[in-house]
Amino acid sequence: MSRRSSPFALTLVAAAALWCLMAAFPAKADNVTDGPNILLGGGVERMPAWIGSSDHRNQAVPYIQAELPWHITLSTLDGLTVDLIHGKQWRGGFYGNYQWGRDHDELGAPLAGVIDSLSPRLNAGGYLEYQATVQLNLGTTLSHDTDGAGAYLNVYADYDLPALGYVEHSVQLQWQGMNGPAMRRFFGVTPEQAAKLGVMPWSPGAGSQQVSLEYDAYVPTSLHTGFALAINYARLLGDAAHSPLVKSFGTPNQLTTTLAFVYRL
Repeated sequence: MSRRSSPFALTLVAAAALWCLMAAFPAKADNVTDGPNILLGGGVERMPAWIGSSDHRNQAVPYIQAELPWHITLSTLDGLTVDLIHGKQWRGGFYGNYQWGRDHDELGAPLAGVIDSLSPRLNAGGYLEYQATVQLNLGTTLSHDTDGAGAYLNVYADYDLPALGYVEHSVQLQWQGMNGPAMRRFFGVTPEQAAKLGVMPWSPGAGSQQVSLEYDAYVPTSLHTGFALAINYARLLGDAAHSPLVKSFGTPNQLTTTLAFVYRL
């Protein structure tokens, strides 16, 4: 998945807007666990070179995790949400996210020059979330490419684990499905490509794409600073896992880790 200049440009724009909002809505924290939930920083992410790849790469990344006024949430990990429904237990509204692509170098030999590179895309849609308990949130997002035919359905459960001193941590279980165009974009192999690679052609349809488990933690180092950690393990499913790209040149097991030093407001 490509994480070069264009993702940074998008994140810098988001960060600039975030700083403007924070300037307009100042707040102070009394200790390391109180105050607005706004984290800004940067760090390193180790991720698969492309969805289904067995190779990994390290990439410097910005980090934003913020709950803003007007029920807006912005995250470089989870995307953007704007609440239109904001009840005691139910929340819902607009959902947007940035979907990474893959380039020639990330595909590597023997795929580079045979399998298509993919440009990044914006997805937009909606979400609905139910707070079952103080610790447990259940939700779903449904989104579509803003420039393309891909559609994506996510169903997730977030659980806040008991704090370990000042350490805040949580786990998330998520399932994702894709429609046919999205599956074929990431995992399809045309007859011409298959002949060059010596594999069978593959034209997957709509269905399950992956299930993932993520652990997130925030470890404060002072009143306003700390480390943010995310460990995500995903297992490709169905036609995604059976794609010749994954079976012959990659793996269905996908691990992504992020460690960032952040400033908390």
